[in-house]
Amino acid sequence: MSFPAVVTLWFVNTATPGDVLAREPKADRGFGRKLLAQVNPAWPITPIGSFPLNRSSTPGRDEYYIAGFPGVSVVRMRVDDASALSAGNQWLGALPAADVFAVATGTDSDYGGFAHFTGETVVRSFCATRTHVIEDIGLPEPFEAPYWAGEKAEQAGGIALPFEPQDLALAAERHWLGADIGADGPDINVVGYAVDGHPEPKIEAPKPPAVKSVDAVAAKFAEKDKTYDDYEDAPVQSEGDEFAELADASVAAAKRVGRDARRRWKQFWAALRQRVRHFDR
Repeated sequence: MSFPAVVTLWFVNTATPGDVLAREPKADRGFGRKLLAQVNPAWPITPIGSFPLNRSSTPGRDEYYIAGFPGVSVVRMRVDDASALSAGNQWLGALPAADVFAVATGTDSDYGGFAHFTGETVVRSFCATRTHVIEDIGLPEPFEAPYWAGEKAEQAGGIALPFEPQDLALAAERHWLGADIGADGPDINVVGYAVDGHPEPKIEAPKPPAVKSVDAVAAKFAEKDKTYDDYEDAPVQSEGDEFAELADASVAAAKRVGRDARRRWKQFWAALRQRVRHFDR
């Protein structure tokens, strides 16, 4: 039986990855492109955007979310079967790392898994659904204790595990990295790439706001004055915006007047030269 899942791989070369992530470093677009080209030179690579990993949707098929920071690199992808993380894949050796941590959450089931590799050695790997343990390699680590004790989930009874495997997988990620990888944690900036050949999305530049006329802004002031009598305090919340609008409108009006004056002056001199040219007639 296969278990489709979203898998996040962390390549760690520092004793304090949480400190690196806490600084919210920016992601380099070139890093992910080079990494994908190394894994499969035949892929047509298209950047699809930059965003925080911890507040993004899951990657689609043929999409990868990648970032490389000092001492920490991350790759998130969708796989068709993550049932045995200890088996590894082409990604485990993609980057040199003292430790590689894999975290998997099922896309259409309650499957959850996590694995820790030191070099090519599997230190710990656990993959399961609530009712079926697929893989259990190595000794449980101390952070797992409250989950096995049933302190983190309602008990389902029968042969069900005393915890949700996805919850334990995410707890492993927090423990290994020393940081909250969820929405409440630091922004982990990544770049998304597609390898299915579709073109890079086009982003239109925002249009500048339209400048109102002086008459329109003055009418707004007049309408405001009519709304309140002399004994009431008119709200001042938007006065700054209205004065800014009046200034913008005045500048625009001055520019229009200047353009009109220059045009009329040119027309006057053109007519004068024409009359002088034909004066002897």
